[in-house]
Amino acid sequence: MEDPNPMKETALPAWVRDLPEGLDTRMGLELLEVSAERVVGRMPVAGNTQPLGLWHGGASCVLAESLASIAATAAVRPDRVAVGVDLNATHHRSAHSGWVTGTATALRLGRTVLSYEVVLLDDDQQRICTARLTCQAVTPRT
Repeated sequence: MEDPNPMKETALPAWVRDLPEGLDTRMGLELLEVSAERVVGRMPVAGNTQPLGLWHGGASCVLAESLASIAATAAVRPDRVAVGVDLNATHHRSAHSGWVTGTATALRLGRTVLSYEVVLLDDDQQRICTARLTCQAVTPRT
């Protein structure tokens, strides 16, 4: 059977594999591409639905914030990490099955403030959500 993930885990930067597991991992996030300018990842619809069986709007927000935060961290590492400080999401339609794939694209990569647009698409390339995340670069607490 052909691997549905065209990017192998080894294609991701080593530091990404060392990130601690969080909510996005429990929701099934699969990272496909990682750089400071662009991160692509996907989540399954199954298990991330609201009571009517539709893709949950909160899942869109988790996916969008995760992708943009990883991109921003790629831009400011190794001395700093990026944390989301503002998330705006517009839900256009829902998905019933399959995967939702997101692409976070840098809008501004400043020294302390970074902004990304995140577009989420279903398997038919229909836009599910458009989000914007602003991150702040901070020194991690030890």
